Amino acid sequence: MKKISTLLFLLFFAISFSQIKGSVNDNKGNPIAFANIYVKDTYISTTSNELGKFELNLKKTGNFTILFQYLGYKTHKEIVNFENNLITLSIVLEEEDLQLNEVVINTKENPANAIIKKAIANRKENSKKADKYKADFYSRGIFRVKDLPKSILGQKIDMFDEVIDSTRSGILYLSETVSKITFQKPDKMKEVIIASKVSGNDNGFSFNNAADVNFDFYENYLDFDVKVISPIADGAFNYYKYKIDGSFFDENNQLIYKIKVNPKRETEPAMNGFIYIVDDSFAIYGIDLAIKGSQMQNPALNNLALKQNFSYNTITKTWIKNTQTIEFSAGLLGFNFSGKFTHVYSNFEFPEKFEKKTFTREVLKFEENANKKEDAFWETIRPVPLTLEESTDYFKKDALQEKKKSQKYLDSIDAKRNKFGLADVIMGYSYNNSFKKWSVNYDGFLMNTSFNTVQGWNTHTGISYGTRNEEKRTYSRIGSNFDYGLSEKKLRVSGYYFSKFNNKNNSILSINVGSTINQFNATNPISKNINSVSSLAFKNNFMKLYEKNAVAINFGREIINGLNLNINAEYAERKQLFNTTNFASVKTDDVYSSNNPLAPNDFITPTFDKHNLFKTSLVARIKFGQKYWTRPDGKFNIGNNKYPNISIGYEKAFAATDKKYEFDLLSTRITKDFTLGNKGDMQLNFKAGKFFNANNIAFVDYKHFNGNQTHIGQTDSYTNVFNLLPYYVASTNDSYLEFHAEHNDRGFLMNKIPLLNKLKSQLVLGFHNLAIPDRKPYQEFSVGLDNLGFGKFRLFRLDYVRSYQNGFVTDGVVFGLKFLNVLE
Repeated sequence: MKKISTLLFLLFFAISFSQIKGSVNDNKGNPIAFANIYVKDTYISTTSNELGKFELNLKKTGNFTILFQYLGYKTHKEIVNFENNLITLSIVLEEEDLQLNEVVINTKENPANAIIKKAIANRKENSKKADKYKADFYSRGIFRVKDLPKSILGQKIDMFDEVIDSTRSGILYLSETVSKITFQKPDKMKEVIIASKVSGNDNGFSFNNAADVNFDFYENYLDFDVKVISPIADGAFNYYKYKIDGSFFDENNQLIYKIKVNPKRETEPAMNGFIYIVDDSFAIYGIDLAIKGSQMQNPALNNLALKQNFSYNTITKTWIKNTQTIEFSAGLLGFNFSGKFTHVYSNFEFPEKFEKKTFTREVLKFEENANKKEDAFWETIRPVPLTLEESTDYFKKDALQEKKKSQKYLDSIDAKRNKFGLADVIMGYSYNNSFKKWSVNYDGFLMNTSFNTVQGWNTHTGISYGTRNEEKRTYSRIGSNFDYGLSEKKLRVSGYYFSKFNNKNNSILSINVGSTINQFNATNPISKNINSVSSLAFKNNFMKLYEKNAVAINFGREIINGLNLNINAEYAERKQLFNTTNFASVKTDDVYSSNNPLAPNDFITPTFDKHNLFKTSLVARIKFGQKYWTRPDGKFNIGNNKYPNISIGYEKAFAATDKKYEFDLLSTRITKDFTLGNKGDMQLNFKAGKFFNANNIAFVDYKHFNGNQTHIGQTDSYTNVFNLLPYYVASTNDSYLEFHAEHNDRGFLMNKIPLLNKLKSQLVLGFHNLAIPDRKPYQEFSVGLDNLGFGKFRLFRLDYVRSYQNGFVTDGVVFGLKFLNVLE
């Protein structure tokens, strides 16, 4: 009874505080959700909720004209006299009477095309009218699940059981933010979030923010998963067909055209629906458009709908977007969910210019205690009333959260999850103490069993203890790893400690000690799973291994925004290893190559002699123009694609048991990702380095390049690999220059080719170059198709590669299996 009384009190408080409230319905009594509601000639606005209910708070008394607008309906005008009293309105909107006789028909040209051409011609001028502003921003996001399966791929899905109903449907996520935004086109944004609320998490921060939903149809592209073409973009007629649906006059007697928009090709990122254009100025009056997930190369997404409402100020003569809604539905593996975001922009200010330091690299900031606001605060500031479903969700999950914080509840959940079964012996096991925030993990060994010619069948497992601080988002873990090779008959044990102890400058400390088996190339160019199959099925021996017994310490942190330093020191004993098995799954007289990458047919001579040495390294990573978010629990970097990222490293080996193993290495790396409009993405990766005093160093310390002799690709892009280069054929202890470039058209060309566009694939072009002394430059050229698969599963890629070195060398096909990343 107490809980019911509390809920009724909150609802009463919300109702009593509202100054102007009411409902918006059509003439049949059906609620109109997300109607645009604003005070005439001001920037005070709100929208109705899903049930047609609205609230409008005024800061001063007087007579006001309130306009109620919804696309497809006549604008309703309501004059109120507000004297700090509660006013209740029941608004009924009538359907718009569309007229075709207002449109001048030219038999030689589609009238819709003529209007769109004028909208395109006036696009920049209309955009300029709101190219800089300050405003209040409100966002609400909600995710719902429907008919959630009890298990997916054999894994029980029970983490939502307490928040969904008996049909396994309900709200999974509900959040709100209120912020102050400062914006200047095209992309300068500063947002200060003054309140953030997540249902069921009083320590949570909503991910709703203004920058991520700044969809401007005056720009050529809308930045979703791909660049979606605006219906009034410069090249819009290459993607859209237009048809006039009628016209009407708004409350200011301005003629509005309603134009039907359809994509010319269903495979391209173009939207369908309606765009409303104002006569004379040819500004946007409203947007009601949708797009399929397949058109955005997002197979999990079914559909996305975007609506925008604009209000006209007769004083400033400008049309300003004041409400926006985004709805979507998606599904994968039987998991079907939908989402909706409501955005309200209000209290605009339009300065002539901003001070120089208005926009900094800090693009978003949460005020202190922004996520700790009481319900009473939210009722005074929330522009869109909650539905009963949403109010109940907050109340239910907040009450459930208090229960979930108690030791009794957490212990009961842990008791259930900590049960040990026989399968855990091979699959792994975790023991958690959720109340005290610590856990013990055992890795199991089934998923960590592989084959190589040095160890034969080998298994890797480990045990660790970890703690976490959820308030500060820091954590630590200490553990041991055990690696045993059956053919080698040797156990290697190592230990580690890792701590992220400051989330504001990303400070980390790690210590590693013990015996490990490692690839000569420290970047591990061939995975254990791929090597196992390649060896057992094809008698290939590509993975070359050595033993390292070492103690190492690593520290890293961000010094200033965009500059990260990483310091590493290691003392190690390195040993050559040899093959111990010739086992394979296939019957063949072939033998494996040796474990010596320099002499594949020499099974006796070691690649290097056993030795000890110290190694230290310092790496500076520079991200120019790095933007970031600031929250009370840390700093979150989001990068800046306008500038390249640069790494500069220095490595020194010294105090070796034999001085010939000592050396110095200077290296650098430059990466750049950028978007070519709707024509795809380009990735560049440039590496260079120079060894000093390294004539006789151990081969393990050479610069090795990521080759690929398995014809299997595992990464999303190939900008860090040569797909036909043998793993150690080009290793060097001198200087090197390495360059990779890859362009993914994101469907730009493939969407236009008949029949091939049915694949919904992406054309990928690649170029790779390697230059080292005393060797002709090596190049690879590739052409391929990405995003291949069936239905919603697009996890494959296929490339044809040709290599050259003073002429043609070889060619081959690389099969991209991106799902293998999950298995490693």
